[in-house]
Amino acid sequence: MIRLQQVVLARGIKPLFDSVDVTLNPGDKIGLIGSNGAGKSSLFAMLRGELHPDQGSIDFPAKWQLAHVAQETPPLERSAIDYAIDGDVALRKLEAQLAELEAQPESYDNGIAIGNMYGALADADAYTVRPRAEQLLLGLGFKINELEQSVASFSGGWRMRLNLAQALMCKSDLLLLDEPTNHLDLDAIIWLEDWLKRYEGTLIIISHDRDFLDGVVNVIVHIDERKLKRYGGNYSGFERQRAAQLELAQGMLEKQNRKRAHLQSFIDRFKAKASKAKQAQSRIKALARMEEMAPLRAAAEFSFEFREPLSAPNPMLVMEDVDCGYRTESETDHSFSEKKIVGDVKFTLQIGQRIGLLGVNGAGKSTLIKTIVGDIAPLNGVMQTGKGLSIGYFAQHQVEMLRHDESPLWHLAHIAPDVREQELRNFLGGFNFPGTMVSSPIKPFSGGEKARLALAMIVWQRPNLLLLDEPTNHLDLETREALTDALAQFEGTLVVVSHDRHLLRATTDQFIIVADGKLQPFDGDLDDYKDWLFKNKLEKAAPSLPEKTKAQEAALPQAKPIPVAKVDDKEQRKRDADERLRLTNLRKPIETRIKRLEEQMAKLNLKKKDIDAQLEDSDIYSDAKKEKLKTLLLDQAYVVKELGQIEADWLEQQEFLEAVE
Repeated sequence: MIRLQQVVLARGIKPLFDSVDVTLNPGDKIGLIGSNGAGKSSLFAMLRGELHPDQGSIDFPAKWQLAHVAQETPPLERSAIDYAIDGDVALRKLEAQLAELEAQPESYDNGIAIGNMYGALADADAYTVRPRAEQLLLGLGFKINELEQSVASFSGGWRMRLNLAQALMCKSDLLLLDEPTNHLDLDAIIWLEDWLKRYEGTLIIISHDRDFLDGVVNVIVHIDERKLKRYGGNYSGFERQRAAQLELAQGMLEKQNRKRAHLQSFIDRFKAKASKAKQAQSRIKALARMEEMAPLRAAAEFSFEFREPLSAPNPMLVMEDVDCGYRTESETDHSFSEKKIVGDVKFTLQIGQRIGLLGVNGAGKSTLIKTIVGDIAPLNGVMQTGKGLSIGYFAQHQVEMLRHDESPLWHLAHIAPDVREQELRNFLGGFNFPGTMVSSPIKPFSGGEKARLALAMIVWQRPNLLLLDEPTNHLDLETREALTDALAQFEGTLVVVSHDRHLLRATTDQFIIVADGKLQPFDGDLDDYKDWLFKNKLEKAAPSLPEKTKAQEAALPQAKPIPVAKVDDKEQRKRDADERLRLTNLRKPIETRIKRLEEQMAKLNLKKKDIDAQLEDSDIYSDAKKEKLKTLLLDQAYVVKELGQIEADWLEQQEFLEAVE
C-alpha cells in the first residue's frame, strides 16, 4: 500500500501540502484531481523519488516496479516498436545479459548459464513481447506500416503516444499517468480505458476527462486547501459527495437555480411573441439540456456564454458529391496529384443541428471540417454556403496559431479594430483575463489559458455555425464544464469532434460517422459507438494477452542448444548425452523458478500466520488500537492476494516441468 504520513511540501514560498495523511490500497485505481497548481504533479514527483517532502514520509513497498510516462522523447532512429518494447526494462536487461553470455567462449558452464537465461526470458514473456507491443501501438492509433518507422519521424503528439506505450509495456506494480488522454483521439481513449480496467497493479491518474475517470477509477483523491481527501467511487460519485458538502456549506445550488430562473423568465415573457418565438424555443431547449448537465461542480467560478448569432441562414451548407482531400504539386514537373480522404459526400447542414462527428484516428474528420471551413478546396463536387453564414472554427492546433509575443488584448483588437479598448478589456475579463494579464504577452500562459483566449476570440465574432475540432485539449475540468454549459445553450448550429464524451453527450443530439472513406449517419449513442469500434476497428489491438501457458510451451523447444564437452567417440552415446543435457537445461530454469516461488510462499505463510495471530487477540479491537487494526487488515488482504498469485504461478511451473519430463 501507499502511505502518506504528515507530509508537508512547499515549492518556493508557495505551500502545497500541509500535514497530509492518506492511505491507498494495492490494486486501487485512483483519480488524482485538484485545481491547476494544487500539487498534483508535485505528488507524482515525490512518488517517483524526484522530490522529497519537507516533513513527513511517503512509503510504499520497495520491491514495487514503478512506471510513468516520460515527458521528453529524443529524435531517435530506433523503430517505434523497439522503443515501445524498451519500456519492459527487466526484459531488456535479460536480453543484454544473454548477449554477454553468448559472446563468451563456449563451455559447459556457459551453456548452463545460457539455458538458465532462456528460462528467465520465458518467465519474462519474451516470446510474446512483440505481439504485445504491436497490440499497444495499434490500440493507441498507430498503423501497422508505421511500427518500423523511426521515433524521429513522428510529430510531438505521436511521440507522446510512444512514451505512453513504453509505460504500459513496463510490468509495473504502480503506474502513474499524467493527462494520458491529452494527445489521444476518442478511439484511442476508449481502447486505453479498456486496457487500464484490466491493469492489475495500483494506478494513479491525473486527468481532466470526467468520462475517462468514471470508466477507470474506483477512488478519487482530491487536493483541496493543501490537504488530500480520499473518496470512494468514480468521478461522478465524488462530484455528488462534494456537491452535497458544498450545498450545505456555501449554497452552491442557488447559482444554478438563478440561471434556470433567468431562462424560464425569458421563455414566459416571449414564447407568445412572434418576433421572439425562435429565441424562446432555443432557451426551452437550453433549459432542457441544463437538466441533463452534471451535478453541481465543486468550484465553478469560471463561466461564459455564446452571444446570440446575428443571422441564421437555412440551409447553412449543402455539399453534393464532394470529395475531400489534398492536392499536391510535384517539385519536378509541377503536375498535381490528389489524395482523396473522404469521398462522395452528400450533406446538408440545417439550422439548429447539433452534430457529433465520430470516426477513428485518420478517418478524415479534420479533413472534412477543413473543407467546410474553406481551408482546403474540394477535390470534386459542389459545396454551397447559405447567405450570412458566419463560422466559428476551433482547430486541433488552434493554440499554436496564436501570436505568443502578443497579449490577449492585442489578439482581440486584431479582429475588432474599431471597438473601444475598455469594451475589449471587459469582455476578456469574463474569460478570466483580469488586470495586467490582459495586456501581457501570452508566451508564459498555460495551455488552458491560451485555449481560453482562442475560445474568447470565437465567441466575440458571434458565429451562427460552430466547427470545433478537439476544443477541450489543454482545458482543465472547470473550463471544460464552462465550455459544455456554453455550448449547451448556444443558439446556432454545432458540429464538434471531441474525445470528451461528457461534452458530446451534453451538447449534441445526433452523430455522423466518418468511416472507410465515407460520411454516413450513425444510428446510436456513444456506448453503441464503443461497441462498433471494438467490433470493426480495434479487434487486432484488443488488450487481452496471449495465454502464458501456450506462450511458454511454444517457447520451450526454441531454447538454444547447449554446447557440451565430448563424452564418447561413439555417435549414439554422444547423442544420448546431448539429449540428457538438453532436458536438464530445460528443467533447470523451471526448477529454479519453482524453488524461488516455494521460498516466497513460505515467507508469506509465516507473515500471514503472524497477522492472524495478532487478529485473534481481543485487545486489537479496542478503540486505542483502531489504527493498528486497520493496518493489520490491509496487510492481511495484501498477503492473501499475493499468496494466491504466487500459488497460481507455482502450479503453472509444475505443469511446465511435467511437459518437459
